[in-house]
Amino acid sequence: MKQIHVNSEQVNCESLNLAELLNELGYAGAIVATAVNGQFVAQTNRQQLVIKTGDQVEVLAPMQGG
Repeated sequence: MKQIHVNSEQVNCESLNLAELLNELGYAGAIVATAVNGQFVAQTNRQQLVIKTGDQVEVLAPMQGG
């Protein structure tokens, strides 16, 4: 099990890549922006991005307003 940070909160995860992590965290099918260690990760690259112990992951949902 890996220890990472998601939105500044420590999380233990078993995911191999960013796409699996989003599913594990309940974001499956959600429209979100993601960054790992300060670098934006496009949706098309989430399967290839391997999650490692100590990674800093940010998950941002779009805001609506007017």
